[in-house]
Amino acid sequence: MNVFRKKDIHQIIQNNVSETTHSLSKNLGVKDLTALGIAAIIGAGIFTTIGKAASEGGPGVVFLFIFTAVACALSAFAYAEFASTLPVSGSAYTYSYVTFGELYAWIIGWALIMEYAIGNITVAIGWSGYFTAFLHSFKIDMPAWLCTDYFSAKNGFIEAQKILSENHSFSLLSYHLQKSYQAWLHAPSFGPIKMILDLPALLIVILITYLVYRGIEESKKASNIMVAIKLIIIILVITFGVFYISVDNWQPFMPNGITGILSGVSAVFFAYIGFDAISTTAEECKNPQKDLPKGMMYAIIISTVLYCLISLVLTGMVNYKYLNVEDPLAFVFSQHHLNFLSGIVSISAIVAMASVLLVFQLGQPRIWMSMSRDGLLPPIFAKIHPKHKTPAFSTFITGLIVSIGTLVFNLSTVTDLTSIGTLFAFVLVSAGVLRLHQMPDAPERKFKTPYINAQWIIPLAFAISIISSFYFNPIASKNFITNQSIVTHKDTLMKIIETNTSLQQEMLMLMKVTHISQLKAQIYLLNETELYNQLLPLAEKHHKLYCSSLHGFIVNLPLWIFWLIFLYFTIESFIKKHSLIPVAGLLTCLYMMSQIEFKNWIGFLIWLIIGLFIYLTYSIKHSKLNTQQP
Repeated sequence: MNVFRKKDIHQIIQNNVSETTHSLSKNLGVKDLTALGIAAIIGAGIFTTIGKAASEGGPGVVFLFIFTAVACALSAFAYAEFASTLPVSGSAYTYSYVTFGELYAWIIGWALIMEYAIGNITVAIGWSGYFTAFLHSFKIDMPAWLCTDYFSAKNGFIEAQKILSENHSFSLLSYHLQKSYQAWLHAPSFGPIKMILDLPALLIVILITYLVYRGIEESKKASNIMVAIKLIIIILVITFGVFYISVDNWQPFMPNGITGILSGVSAVFFAYIGFDAISTTAEECKNPQKDLPKGMMYAIIISTVLYCLISLVLTGMVNYKYLNVEDPLAFVFSQHHLNFLSGIVSISAIVAMASVLLVFQLGQPRIWMSMSRDGLLPPIFAKIHPKHKTPAFSTFITGLIVSIGTLVFNLSTVTDLTSIGTLFAFVLVSAGVLRLHQMPDAPERKFKTPYINAQWIIPLAFAISIISSFYFNPIASKNFITNQSIVTHKDTLMKIIETNTSLQQEMLMLMKVTHISQLKAQIYLLNETELYNQLLPLAEKHHKLYCSSLHGFIVNLPLWIFWLIFLYFTIESFIKKHSLIPVAGLLTCLYMMSQIEFKNWIGFLIWLIIGLFIYLTYSIKHSKLNTQQP
């Protein structure tokens, strides 16, 4: 069987025009699409992960927001061109089917399922955090076992017990460990099983799933209202926050250099994912060829401006070192005793993150539906509700999966997995546009990515990247190539410890001291060999402290892959004169993928292997392209 068989673009367009049984309701215009894009982008990122990124990159994280926005905009060109060519549901899955073939389409479809499902779990957990904080402002506190997940409570309890056994005070535990300890300690039990669940996260998933099930018109109205509310509140927050900025907090602007800024790449990129979900609504657009490209671009531009302003206000109001908290926006106002604004931020977060959940819950069922239409999934996934005109069964399954996920996953586990799945889709869509440009029978597009000859620009960018790496970071570049075992420099080590409360507690116990000043004094007294021996117990968990040559190669493998692909496209662009925008989009997204920790690549590969098993045992035989073959 040919796993690289491709769908015919002209046949897809013809089927879309004549399709009646599986038709969706067309209700979306450019304003609605822009609102959906803003709803998806401005949400969990600006209210949760922005704090983590700022704590590592300092005020200079604003550059990372701009870089990420450019990368997303480059990918948005590719999405827009495909959307104007194939105005059907399916997004990157359908685009890969016509350019690379069925196996690639399955892989990207499976990755998108992970992106939307895990993204929704992330957003639901974040929403729960802000909702419980909002209730707390009214002195209403839910039991800890009703607002955390099972494994976080269990692992946190074990870690807290270990710390307490060393005669440390309970008050020295981080907020997360205190909450986990209390949840596990006080949770009701049914035999050996503790009754622990994140109830607010579960309830919001059920509510949003029902809204999406009811219809696109209801979803559109809800999205527009939520976007208006959160934009008003975010502008209010920026306006008030400006008066509490201390310029001293912006010094130094890049405390950990470029490395510190880039370490937040997955957190910042998570703040942008979602604009691609707009393309899954192509069949529900009144004029997808014109409106989809505009909606994507408008959403990215508006969101980037707000992100940059928010990050500057955030790091100006409070020193970047203290921003690695679950609710950074509410936190900075509480530090200035502006509790009323802290409450407003919590309300805005509740609305904003619900709107993200809405868009993601719209996107995933339409991926299921598209794959089912092609025979890669059972037919029931493509079933359209006769009254509501929505993919009913797919919507129900999406809600079920996300609901279960909120019970077992925690925020740190799922953020990076979502980012890697999304970036993978962006890379394939950008590559797909390059392939589309080479197809002799490609139909006319109402939107086409502007052509800029990459023949000299990409080779020049490759040369500048190599030279800059050795000029600005010669030691790290040399170690990357020679793959030497390295111990983190003491100054860098202290910066890592100061911004990582969990590691800080581990180091205090390891060195048998009680204060960070004592820890710092001990570290600077040790020579490199002694420091190596001290760090060895933590090296496996915190590879930034010490890297063996083998571990260093494994950790750097994604970056090696990036440089090899960069070299390949440098040669390809020079020979074939590729279009600059899709090549640049592919390379920037691939670079961001290479900056995500290797453990998340393992999780991503496991997910793809599971998907490949399903494809080989079911999809390859039931594919409509297979049944159509003589």
